[in-house]
Amino acid sequence: MVNLPRRLDRRSWIEQALPTELAVTFTSDLNGPFDGRSLTHEALDAAGHQLFSWQIESDNPWWNRPLKYGEIGCTLAHLACWRDAADHGDEPYVVVLEDDAVVPAGFLTDLLDGLDRLEQARSDFDLLYLGRFPLEPDREAAPGFVVPGYSHCTFGYLLTRKALHMLLVAKLDHAIVPVDEFLPAQYIDHPRGDLRARFPKRLAALAFEPPLVHQRPKDEAGSDTEDSEFVVA
Repeated sequence: MVNLPRRLDRRSWIEQALPTELAVTFTSDLNGPFDGRSLTHEALDAAGHQLFSWQIESDNPWWNRPLKYGEIGCTLAHLACWRDAADHGDEPYVVVLEDDAVVPAGFLTDLLDGLDRLEQARSDFDLLYLGRFPLEPDREAAPGFVVPGYSHCTFGYLLTRKALHMLLVAKLDHAIVPVDEFLPAQYIDHPRGDLRARFPKRLAALAFEPPLVHQRPKDEAGSDTEDSEFVVA
C-alpha cells in the first residue's frame, strides 16, 4: 500500500511515476484540513486539533519562529495517511510518498530487494527512510543501509504495521509539530528537550544509503509548507 500526502493538481505527476502493481491512496481522497493556504484556527479547533508550543528562544531560526499553516497541513496529511493505512488493508508495510518525491523506474524492484536483504540480515526496523536530509552523522547497518541520525524531510519512507500503531498512540494531533521533527523524535533523543519530553523515542529506524527516492528541487516543485502564512495567536 502507498499513501501519498499531496496537492490535488499534482496527482497526475505522481500517478505516472508509481508502479501500477501498488494500491494507492491520495490524501485528496480523504477528509481533513490539509491545505495550509486555507487553514484557520477555527478549522483546527473544529477538528479537535491542538498545536504544540513551538516557538522557543534558539539559534535555530526554524525553532525561533511560529509554525506555518502549511507545516500544520503537511503534518495532518501524514497523520491522515497513517490512520487510513491502519484502518484499511493488512499489508505488512506501508510506503508514504509526498508529491514532490522522485520515484525511479526500478523503484518497486529495488524496494523489495532491499527488504529481502534486511530480512536476511535480520535487521529489525519500524521506520525505513527511502530518502531524507541528514543533519547529524549516521551509523553503519546492513550493506546499503544506515541507522539514521537526526534527519529532516519526509518525502519518502516506509512503515511497518507496528510503527503505524506507535505513531498514532503518540497523539500528534493533540500537540502538532512539523512532521520533519516528529519522525526523528520517534527514533532518537530529539535535540529539543520539550519535544523529547512530549514525544519520547519508540521506534527503530533504518535508511537506504544511497537513497532510494529523491526530492524534486523547491524551485521546480514549489513548497506548500513554505508558501503559507505564519500562525499568529
